[in-house]
Amino acid sequence: MRSSYKAVAAAVVAAATLSLSACGGGGADVSSDSSGKVTGTITFQTWNLKANFAGYFNGVIADFEKKYPGTHVKWVDQPADGYAEKLSADASGGTLPDVVNVTPDLLAPLAKAGLALDLDKDAAKYKSEYLPGAWSADAIPGLEGTYAFPWYLNTGPLFYNKALFKKAGLDPEKPPKTYDELFTDALAISKNSKGKVATLSNVPTIEDFGRYGAQLVNKDGTAFTFNDAKGVELLTQYKKLYDAHALDPQALTATPESAGHKFLTGAVAMNPGSALDLKNFKTQAPTLYKNIGITDQITSTGKVNVYVQSMMVNSKAKQKAAAIAFAHFVTDNTRQMEFAKQVAIFPSTAGALKDPYFTKEDGTDETRVRIAAAKSLANAVNYTPVQFSDQMKTALGNQVAKALQGKESPKEALDNAVKEANQLLAQS
Repeated sequence: MRSSYKAVAAAVVAAATLSLSACGGGGADVSSDSSGKVTGTITFQTWNLKANFAGYFNGVIADFEKKYPGTHVKWVDQPADGYAEKLSADASGGTLPDVVNVTPDLLAPLAKAGLALDLDKDAAKYKSEYLPGAWSADAIPGLEGTYAFPWYLNTGPLFYNKALFKKAGLDPEKPPKTYDELFTDALAISKNSKGKVATLSNVPTIEDFGRYGAQLVNKDGTAFTFNDAKGVELLTQYKKLYDAHALDPQALTATPESAGHKFLTGAVAMNPGSALDLKNFKTQAPTLYKNIGITDQITSTGKVNVYVQSMMVNSKAKQKAAAIAFAHFVTDNTRQMEFAKQVAIFPSTAGALKDPYFTKEDGTDETRVRIAAAKSLANAVNYTPVQFSDQMKTALGNQVAKALQGKESPKEALDNAVKEANQLLAQS
C-alpha cells in the first residue's frame, strides 16, 4: 500500500492540466437533489488498493447495497502511477467517477473547477462525526466550504536513543516536545559527544515551518508567507545546529534510508519511524532496541502533522444522494475501524482513537508504535498547503541548503524560496 504523502508530488501536474471549465459525471444531471432517495448506480474510484484489499472493499460495497436496496456501486481501482493525470483527463472529458479517493492536493484543482461537492452545504449533518483537523484538511484556500469526506490518516511518532540522551546529562524519560527544547537538547548532545553525535539528520521541511508556528500562506491562499519572523527564526536555529554538528553534516543529501542507518548506528539521536523500524532494531541493533524511546513529533503549536486521504463526491453526479451516502458509508466510524485493523492507518472519525485497539498495550512492537502515534492525532492538522507542489518543495530545499551552508542568510534564503514558490503558484 502506498504512503499517502506520495500523493503530494502529483499536485502540480493536476493543477496545471485541469481545465477550470471541465464538466464531469458523464453527462450527469447537475440539478440532482442531494437529499433525495438513495438509489441508482454510482461509480467509485480508489487508488492502488485492489491488489491488497479487494475483499475488504467488496464487503463494504455489498453492505452498502444491502442497506440501500436499489443501489449498485461500480468499483474502479487505478494504479498509483499517473493517478493525477487520470483524474485530470476524466475531469476534462466529463468521465470523473461519482466518488473519488483523493488527497487534499489532488482535491484542490477539482474543487476550483467546480467538480467537488461542497459538503458544508450538502452533507453538513455528518461533520461532527470526524476529527476537526481532518475535516478542515479538505477545505480549499480561496473557496468557501469543505470538499471531501476525510478518510484515513497517516502519521508516525519519533524514536529517540535514551542512552545518548542520558550520556549528555539529559533526562532520558523527558525527550523534547517543542522546537526550543529540541534545539537546547541537540546542542547539549553535540557538545557532550564533541560533535560526533547529531540529534537530527534531516533539514527542515514545510511541515517543520508549520509546526514551529510560521504562517505558511496568506488567508485567501493566494501567496506563501513562510518567510515571516517565525520562519526565519526556525531556519536560524537550524543553522546553529548545523554549525555545531547537532544537525548531521550529511543532512543536505539525506534520504529516509540513510537517516535510518545513522540512527541505527548511534550517530543520530532522534529519527521518525514505524513499527517495522522497531522490529528491525530488535534484530539488527539490540542495544539500541533496549534503549529506544518513543515520543510525539516535535511541535511548538501543540499540534502534530498528519497526512489525509479523503473521499470526494463529484458535484455533477447524477445520483448525488447515493454518492454522498456511499462516501459517508466508506468513511464512517465502523468502516474506518475495520480498515484500520487491516493496515497501519488511523481513522479520521471522532472517538475512534479512544478504542482499545489504539490505547491498550499487548506487548507487541506494532501496538507500541500504533498507540504512540494515535495519542497525538486528536488535534493533528495537515500542515502541507494544498498548493505546495513538488517544485516548490525543491525550491525550499535548495534555499534551506544555501542558508545552512552560509551562502545566504536565513532571511534571504526564505525570501527567495517564497518568491519562487509564489511564481510557480501564479503559473498554475
